[in-house]
Amino acid sequence: MNHTLIQKVLGVLLICEGGILIIPLLIAVFFRESCCYMPFIIAIFTAFISGGLLNCLKPESTKIGYKEGFAIVTFGWLLTSIIGALPFYFGGILPSYLDALFETVSGFTTTGATVLNNVEAIPYSFNFWRCFTHWIGGMGILVLTLAVSPSVGGSFQVLKAESPGPMSNKKIAPSVAKTAQILYGTYIIITLLEIILLYFGGMSLFDAVIHTFATVGTGGFSSKNQSIGAYNSLYIEIVVAVFMVMSGTNFSLYFHLYNKKSFNFFKNEEFRFYIIVIAISIAVISINLFGNVYSSIGQSLRYAMFQVSSIITTTGFATADFDLWPDFSKGILMLLMFFGGCAGSTAGSIKHIRILMLIKNAKREMLKVFHPNAVMSIRIDGKTIPDEVMQKVTNFFFLFISIFFIMTLLVALQGLDLISAASSVAATLGNVGPGLGLVGPTMNYGGMTALTKILLIICMLIGRLELYTVLVLFMPSFWRN
Repeated sequence: MNHTLIQKVLGVLLICEGGILIIPLLIAVFFRESCCYMPFIIAIFTAFISGGLLNCLKPESTKIGYKEGFAIVTFGWLLTSIIGALPFYFGGILPSYLDALFETVSGFTTTGATVLNNVEAIPYSFNFWRCFTHWIGGMGILVLTLAVSPSVGGSFQVLKAESPGPMSNKKIAPSVAKTAQILYGTYIIITLLEIILLYFGGMSLFDAVIHTFATVGTGGFSSKNQSIGAYNSLYIEIVVAVFMVMSGTNFSLYFHLYNKKSFNFFKNEEFRFYIIVIAISIAVISINLFGNVYSSIGQSLRYAMFQVSSIITTTGFATADFDLWPDFSKGILMLLMFFGGCAGSTAGSIKHIRILMLIKNAKREMLKVFHPNAVMSIRIDGKTIPDEVMQKVTNFFFLFISIFFIMTLLVALQGLDLISAASSVAATLGNVGPGLGLVGPTMNYGGMTALTKILLIICMLIGRLELYTVLVLFMPSFWRN
């Protein structure tokens, strides 16, 4: 393994983070928050100095292989979170560095689980930084680095290790750097469009910007204690819900739309499945809420539509305390936490393409009971899925569920009831944010023990980096030459 190359690339990444941290510093200057200058300055200098020292190294080879790619991505996310937490800690926003790290990891991984009791009391610059971490982490920290600094090497291994989905190893442009630039170009266009729509819907420009960051990054941080529900605006809820669903869609489909000028999204099987699951979930939850929680079908549809869109895209915004909903509705929302969005989107969790492939595989196995000698293949979008890919999907699902159960038991050992423990793990491993019980939409993670927070930080990182990218680093064989 080329350790020097790994350190050099991490140095470039930290320099990029130092440059990004200048933006919230400028926000502090604009709003004349003089008390916020030093915390950001400390973080900026720490990033530049440590990044500069690492970048001075001269590796013998600049080729990034699989091992280097996995190490760069995992340590890159960890280092950016460690430095990104410094403003929260030195600014006195959070009482301990662990809380600051939890908030930052939650931001970068687009989880949206917070330890803050009153987000409306913190300065504008810190609220901006919280939500901006969603926007950066949504598309990927390393993807951003590749986009702005092609000299990193443009490694396909880095892009593959950070991108979500079982078949995320496809470039949409000849070079990795160009692919990263196209992805971020699409990302920026969607971001600007939502900012404009929210601003004309009555939000202040600042609120429109940070809520857009949290929406397109499918993160869920808000500057309001009541989240999107604080605005009590049907227009804002519809705009945010639409953009959440858009952000949970595979971004390569937008490139195809731009490239071909005419593209039917419903030709894509995963997208069709994604929309069908959303529609059915909204319908059954609305029926369950009507008469039990809300007196009109309109209200039931309104709150079901928003909450389903928020949970399935792993955004985590809330317009109602769904922890008070009937058990049937809460069960559906809990199930959607495991579905997540589409592969190649900013959403987390298992992803619809994997669920769809598992369903098709189960159907094939049942048919083989009656036709044991028949040769049956699994097809997605008219293409045969190799057995090797299907095996990877099955293994991923087993590993995801195993980690969920193990972490749930470990968290429950810290004194949480089973519902709170299970939903907190599901919400962090799936990068959703709010859960049920003690971590419901009106609660937060601040009262948990230090060990519980560490376990959930691990869940957030493992979930965002799709399990294997992190877990392979714990195998002794990974470090052998």
